[in-house]
Amino acid sequence: MPENVVLDVSGLALRAGAAPIVQTIRGGEIVGLAGLDGHGQDRFLTRLAGLNNATGQVRLRSGGGERAITGFAEAERAGIAYVPRDRRSTGIFPSLSILDNFAIATVARDKRGPLISPAARRARYEAWKERLSIVAPRPDAPITTLSGGNQQKVLLARALAREPRVLLLNDPTRGVDVATRHVLYDLFRDLAREGMALVILSSEIEEILVLCQRVLVFRDHEMTASFSGEAMRTETVIAAMFGRAA
Repeated sequence: MPENVVLDVSGLALRAGAAPIVQTIRGGEIVGLAGLDGHGQDRFLTRLAGLNNATGQVRLRSGGGERAITGFAEAERAGIAYVPRDRRSTGIFPSLSILDNFAIATVARDKRGPLISPAARRARYEAWKERLSIVAPRPDAPITTLSGGNQQKVLLARALAREPRVLLLNDPTRGVDVATRHVLYDLFRDLAREGMALVILSSEIEEILVLCQRVLVFRDHEMTASFSGEAMRTETVIAAMFGRAA
């Protein structure tokens, strides 16, 4: 994992007339995004992934240089991975197997000469299956045979197999059971310790408080508050979401 990863956001306006956002997110940080539904946190996260055209600049700096994130392809090349909220409509490929869903974004890593090596692909999958504690039948089974939590783990394994510098997570524990949730929490903490930068949008405030070092609060398509340390409390975050002082 490259050291000194920095994601710089400057002059980012989530809608016309909104106050521009300036933020720096560093490797090793887990930053949470909170807000009432539709207040801009989703648009902020997807702009970091190059998935919308909100005005402003997003740049990724690391030991390998600096890249401007102007679109999704550029974000992927820079080492930014995005895991969407709705795994059924925008995440999994329901007609494909578990293994194909895992490997579809990293096919080139399984090539041996001009051909794809089934053994190499299977070995990569098995390594991530073990790390994420994926409970699954044989790899060629349809991904739809898995529980929602294990489908989510396969999506995460697909993203992490790209060895990203930055991981963007949109409500990553939505609809998963308690056991899976804690496996994912441990994984996210391990990734941060390894130097990855994580940005997590969650609809659950307690999840953000448990996982994150900082929380950015959005209201009316502006970032209206930022909390860290002892200031990160349920009542202060909720108050900021509703535009009130705690």
